[in-house]
Amino acid sequence: MLTVARDVERPEPRWPAIIAVAAAAALHFALPESLRFGPPWVIAGVVGVLLTAAFVARARGSERGNEMAGWGILVVLTIGLLYGLGMLIAGLVHHSTAAPALLRSAGVLWTTNVLVFATWYWRLDEGGPNERERREAHTQGAFLFPQMTFAPAGGDDSLAERERWRPGFVDYLFVAFNTSTAFSPTDVPVLSRWGKGAMMIQSVISFTTVVLIAARAVNIL
Repeated sequence: MLTVARDVERPEPRWPAIIAVAAAAALHFALPESLRFGPPWVIAGVVGVLLTAAFVARARGSERGNEMAGWGILVVLTIGLLYGLGMLIAGLVHHSTAAPALLRSAGVLWTTNVLVFATWYWRLDEGGPNERERREAHTQGAFLFPQMTFAPAGGDDSLAERERWRPGFVDYLFVAFNTSTAFSPTDVPVLSRWGKGAMMIQSVISFTTVVLIAARAVNIL
């Protein structure tokens, strides 16, 4: 999940992304056994190993190894999310999961959905954090953040600050949260096709967990 920051004036912090993927892995422990992709420690263990590999690769200056470990983390978490969603739908259709467990599982999967897609956006936008931190400012990408368009408040200092602004993980977490809550990017327009596709997938997952499954679980309580 980390990337190497060699000869970079302002390296992008990686710890928010590390916390997010660790939380997404830990949330599998809150799912019923029928919704887990194997024992909960499987995903948590794989994510932990890959995080360690990413850290070691960065320490050794292996940018490619670091990025490969990051992609591996995202793939594992996405598989766990989609598997849990599929089993949740099956449990609802076949009435094999109790209503309280459905409600809890829907909430867990909704939160996991936000964390996983926030990490996808953070990893993919403008070549990822490694590429973004090599630039003085974030002037283009898959998302049009307000800081990229607002005029400076005034003075040379404001202009210089705007010209040096780059998004961090929290910015992508905000985008993912809004997508899952409002089913739209709200104040951050999406410019790229991959971004639009990813947001459609995220919205469908959120719609399924919150509107369909959670509502049905409430009705059968």
